[in-house]
Amino acid sequence: MKLGIVGLPNVGKSTLFNSLTKAGAESANYPFCTIDPNIGIVAVPDERLKVLGDLYHSEKIVPAAIEFVDIAGLVKGASKGEGLGNQFLSNIREVDAIVHVVRCFEDSNIIHVDGSVNPIRDIETINLELIFSDIELLERRIARSSKGARNDKALAKEVELLERLKAHLEAGNTAKSFKADSEEELVLLNEYNLLTYKPVIYAANVKEEDLADDGAGNPYVEQVQEFAGREQSEVFVICAQIEQEIAELNEDEKKMFLEDLGLKESGLEKLIRASYNILGLISYLTAGPKETKAWTIVKGTRAPQAAGKIHTDFERGFIRAEIVSYTNLIECGTYNAAKEKGMVRSEGKEYVVQDGDVILFRFNV
Repeated sequence: MKLGIVGLPNVGKSTLFNSLTKAGAESANYPFCTIDPNIGIVAVPDERLKVLGDLYHSEKIVPAAIEFVDIAGLVKGASKGEGLGNQFLSNIREVDAIVHVVRCFEDSNIIHVDGSVNPIRDIETINLELIFSDIELLERRIARSSKGARNDKALAKEVELLERLKAHLEAGNTAKSFKADSEEELVLLNEYNLLTYKPVIYAANVKEEDLADDGAGNPYVEQVQEFAGREQSEVFVICAQIEQEIAELNEDEKKMFLEDLGLKESGLEKLIRASYNILGLISYLTAGPKETKAWTIVKGTRAPQAAGKIHTDFERGFIRAEIVSYTNLIECGTYNAAKEKGMVRSEGKEYVVQDGDVILFRFNV
């Protein structure tokens, strides 16, 4: 899974990136300190892996991973070359979802590029730059496709879609709110890789005192939640500063620190939950003496395609999947005990994999 982090300068974007990835991206109280896109890979916390690893005496544990791409803070007019321009937006064209960091705190010591804190205005500023970037992409595509459209009905149909989509964006709308007329158009929409067509997760960055109540009572957070609700996006409340402190601690210290703050989970865990929700993802598990590993798949994936995540041969030569739920396996204590109690099932090609399935694939090529 790949997530792109965007936001205005000085909203806590790079501080959050640092804490999530411990990649040490430069962070300072002035715009444009992130010149190149910073990339960091983060392991997805999953308590089940440690338990399974102990059960199977696995040599190694391999969690699922998320790649974060952090780009320079965008300002009004970025698409026209203001600030550092929109050259960085190409770096997030390939991401699965966008994490939009929004400032939801007052602090006279931290400059706001527009002079005051207003999360909805900030969101709309960023959205407008993403829209402009998408329009630019569509214009190039229209120019390219128009040449052959006279003699190609399919291409002419696509140019008509591109023109409708461009007009929709030019009216200040995101591609997500565009109504496709057919399945064919939906397929094309996905192929265009438009920034405003991607799922969005808003990270409402608050002060420490607002964190324990998950931003309840903070009017800025409420505004972001209301806005996100209308466009069916996810929101999570975070304090980037606290996340940076958590990043320096080991697991035991982290647990104690979170408890002292009255928190059940870190910002990273909140973000991962929001990401899996919005992208419709789950994890299945494989376990053995060599390794215990989590595999991320889309909800609704059938067994052969899930097997293909491990290796294409597994999908090509799929015979069956031997499956036990993580909960049943742990309750029984061993795989053999689970088998004796009838908890291990043999499933075929039509089986839809569930979150927490521990799977052994049988295949032949």
